[in-house]
Amino acid sequence: MAALEENFQSSSIGSRYRIGMWVLLASIAMLFTSLSSAYIVRAGSAGDWFRLAMPRAVLVSTALILISSGAFQMAKRKMNADLPSASFRWLLVTGVFGVLFVGSQILAWKQLAAQGIFLTSNPHSSFFYLLTATHAVHVIGGLLAVAFLLIRSQGKRVISERRRAATDAVAIYWHFMDALWIYLFLLLFLWR
Repeated sequence: MAALEENFQSSSIGSRYRIGMWVLLASIAMLFTSLSSAYIVRAGSAGDWFRLAMPRAVLVSTALILISSGAFQMAKRKMNADLPSASFRWLLVTGVFGVLFVGSQILAWKQLAAQGIFLTSNPHSSFFYLLTATHAVHVIGGLLAVAFLLIRSQGKRVISERRRAATDAVAIYWHFMDALWIYLFLLLFLWR
């Protein structure tokens, strides 16, 4: 009976974490949906829209976030195999590639600035800076969650159900940020 109650509590914790994460992601999706709608309407409504040449750092950013998402998936696999130290290392790799992603975004902004393209240069550049900065802020939030997971799991030999649930919730968020970046990439550079 005690084992059944413990199993119910652990699945309840996981369900609460996942539900909370999905509610958060719904609000983030609504934010980016509204920004995307504004982008599409504005792009088609005036003659002052000048398309940006894609900064090279954007391609690097895309590769970095895909690698970080793959690393997070490996961390989850190692956790499910009850290999806490391997899971920790893969979470660390996730964090490193996440930081590199944010750094590459800053590099992309610097590349645009070197071309004389700033936030107020034209509507497309305004949306580029707005969408990528908003996404970067959300990735930084994900990096804080990854750091929390790393701090909580450092040196632990046993993976608790609460840790599994937290890792699953953060993984959902991290993969969502990855998919959102791909969407933004397509919207900003391949749409139209």
